[in-house]
Amino acid sequence: MSAEVICIGTELLLGDILNTNCQYLAQELANLGIPHYYQTVVGDNVDRIHQVLDTASKRSSILIFTGGLGPTPDDLTTETIASFFDTPLTENAAILQDIEHKFASVGRVMSPSNRKQALVPQGAVPLPNPTGTAPGMIWQPQEGITIMTFPGVPSEMHQMWRDTAVPFLKSQGWGKDTIYSEMMRFRGIGESALAEKVAHLFNSPNPTVAPYAGKGEVRLRITAKAVDRTQAEAMIRPVATEIKNIAGLDYFGSDEATLASVVGNLLTDAQQTLSVAESCTGGGLGAMLTEIPGSSSYFLGGVIAYANQVKKALLNVREQDLAEYGAVSKIVAQQMALGVKQRLQTDWGLSITGIAGPSGDTETKPVGLVYFGLATPENKTMGYEYNFGKQRGRELIRYLSACSALDLLRRSLMTPNSGHA
Repeated sequence: MSAEVICIGTELLLGDILNTNCQYLAQELANLGIPHYYQTVVGDNVDRIHQVLDTASKRSSILIFTGGLGPTPDDLTTETIASFFDTPLTENAAILQDIEHKFASVGRVMSPSNRKQALVPQGAVPLPNPTGTAPGMIWQPQEGITIMTFPGVPSEMHQMWRDTAVPFLKSQGWGKDTIYSEMMRFRGIGESALAEKVAHLFNSPNPTVAPYAGKGEVRLRITAKAVDRTQAEAMIRPVATEIKNIAGLDYFGSDEATLASVVGNLLTDAQQTLSVAESCTGGGLGAMLTEIPGSSSYFLGGVIAYANQVKKALLNVREQDLAEYGAVSKIVAQQMALGVKQRLQTDWGLSITGIAGPSGDTETKPVGLVYFGLATPENKTMGYEYNFGKQRGRELIRYLSACSALDLLRRSLMTPNSGHA
């Protein structure tokens, strides 16, 4: 027994609308412990929806549809499902009355086209829509198949799922278990290297461990199936602890944790403050830090020192070092970090200077070369060199640079006496 999510709408295929319904339903099915192996997006086309239904009905027990329940001619979901199972549509008086009432409540008369929204396959049970005019349905057209339809509007679908669909599924004996996951996040180690270290855990049937590559990080998802979330978390905990011990400082947090939020917590715990100086990232590092609510308590501000005269005037970077080593150099990065720390009177100073491209490189300083500076509370400065590679492109180089800067600070905050970030 498993569920399948089928999202209908040509606008989804064209990328005009972000399909958040699939993510929501996947998470909800996991909470109910209902296995979910397939998701499909199909356009507003009867033949193609029939093809999807033919495949889905042979491999899944619960078919969950979103979209295509509106009043326009291209809203085909209900009539197409009915025709696939060779079942006539009937007008539901209660649905029609509800739609008319909703129009009247805002001083409007129902359009004749909305009448089609009151049609359901014979034998189907309406799935009420408290806020919109597009009701869904719950239908069991044959043994072993349950069909549920929802409008594509996320807010309407969410409420209908919570209010009606979940209680129905539980009444049918589904939802006795839960599938819960912890997403562990790592920085400073590649996916293959981490996978090799924890390979012995991949064969575990419950909980399972699976690796994922993320943007600027690596992730391991631990998933447990249990009678409730508390038991699932208890099953996950020893596995997560073992992985943390293996990964060491490369592990930085789980689930919604970000490098910026972890750094913020570390600074808060230490009652210390931070300022930043940025060149090639142009404020991207500061933006990451200020995405965290309450960051003003530890992040005082920054300087976007794009031009050399700004580096000299505001950050006290020595003109002779700029001339001898260039703006993209370790020594300049260190001076930028110390300069912003002293200028804004913070405990820590963090800096970035590099070549994000696509131009501006030289034979000795290629696109992707980035230097980082870190000034400690004791005014000790450290410099670091990374080369992200030209092939990553300007946007990704800038993003990875900001992430790397945060990670360098994170490691220093966690090992304050090591002298290594």
